[in-house]
Amino acid sequence: MIVYLDNSSTTKQYDEVTKIMLKCMQDEYGNPSSLHSMGFASEKIIKKSREQVSEALSRSGLCASGEGYLFFNSGGTESDNTAIMGAAKARRRYGNKLITSEAEHPAVLESFKRLEEEGFEISLIGIDENCRIDMDQLKSEINEKTILISLMKVNNETGAIQPVLEAAEQKKNALFHTDAVQAFCRVPHSVQKADMISISSHKIHGPKGAGALWIKKGLNIKPLILGGGQENKFRSGTENVPAIAGFGIAAEKASDGMEEKMKRMAGVRKYLLEGIKKEIQDIRVNSPAYSCYEKNQENGESLCSPSILNISFLGTRGEVILHSLEQEGIFVSTGAACSSNKKAKSHVLSAMGLSEKESEGAIRFSLSEVNTIEEMDRVVYNLKKAVDRFRKLGSLR
Repeated sequence: MIVYLDNSSTTKQYDEVTKIMLKCMQDEYGNPSSLHSMGFASEKIIKKSREQVSEALSRSGLCASGEGYLFFNSGGTESDNTAIMGAAKARRRYGNKLITSEAEHPAVLESFKRLEEEGFEISLIGIDENCRIDMDQLKSEINEKTILISLMKVNNETGAIQPVLEAAEQKKNALFHTDAVQAFCRVPHSVQKADMISISSHKIHGPKGAGALWIKKGLNIKPLILGGGQENKFRSGTENVPAIAGFGIAAEKASDGMEEKMKRMAGVRKYLLEGIKKEIQDIRVNSPAYSCYEKNQENGESLCSPSILNISFLGTRGEVILHSLEQEGIFVSTGAACSSNKKAKSHVLSAMGLSEKESEGAIRFSLSEVNTIEEMDRVVYNLKKAVDRFRKLGSLR
C-alpha cells in the first residue's frame, strides 16, 4: 500500500473533483464565450467556481470577502508571473525598486531576475536559520522608490510561515503580493493587507493546470496574456472549464472544516518528527519544530505549516534515501518539484546557512489530510533502515 508524502508537489484529486471534471468533458463542453445555451452553461460553471474559490480564500483568512476580484489561470507560476510583471510595469512611473526574499519560489525569483534585466532595482531579503525573513532588513530596504514587495506566506521547502501581515504593514506606497500556494486551505493566518494573492488548485486536491490570482479592488494591473479578453479582459484564452470546475469543488471541500483537518495533520506531523528523532541519530530539522496548530510552542518560536517537515539526515544523500523508500511504497521528495534541474542545490537551504553536505541529505515529507499515524510508523521503520544502510556502506568506502 502506498504512503504518499509528496503533497507539497501535488495532491491526489478528490473523487468529487474527478467526477465533475468528467461531466464537464462529456456533457458541459460548450465554449463559455459562445452565445448559445451550451456556452451559457459553461459560463455558469465558471461563475459558481469563482464563488467557491473566493469563499475558500475568505475562510482561510487570506483576504476579506468582497474586497477583490478572482481571475482564473493555469496555476501558481502564472499567477506569480502576472502579479509581479503586471504590477511592476503598471507602477513604474512611481519608482523602480522591487523587493522579495532569497527563499521564494522560482516563479517569483525568475520574474524578478527578468525585471532586473529590464532596468528595475532588485533587493533580496535574507532569511535566518529558521527560514524566516529578516524583518529589520526589509524595513531598511523600503523607500519612496519601492513599488512592489513579494513574499510567500508558507515556504514550499521548509513549511516556515512568514510574517507577511507584519511585512505588508511596512509597504508604504508599494503594492504587496504574496504567493499563498502552500498556505491556501492550510494555515489560518490573515494576510488581508495583501494587494495580490496567488493560489493553485493541485495543492488542495484539485486538478493540475488551474490556479487563480486575487487582486484587490481598485488596482490596475497589466495583463500578461493578451487575446480575446476572457476573465474580464485580464487573462485571455478560452477557459479550462473542467479544471476550473474541479478547482471550485476542491476549494470548497478543502476549506470545509479546515481547522479540524489541519489539527489532525499537525498531530501526524508531530508524531513523525518525534519518531524520527527517537530512532535516527545525526539529523538536522530544517523546518520550524512546531506547527501553527500546536498550542505548546515556546514564546517567539517560529511556526510551520502542519503539512511540511524537512529534515537532513547527515552523512547520507537524500536522493538515495528517496529511492530506497520508493521501493517500499513510500513517496517523499528531496525538495521542491518546480525545477527541471532536479539535482540543483536548494537555494532555500543554502540561504538558511546549511552546508552542501547538510543540504545533500535533506528530505521533505509533506502530508495531506488523509495521512495517518499508522502510516508514520511504517515510514520511520523503513527510513531508519535506509539511513543505516547508507551510512554503513559509506563507512566501508
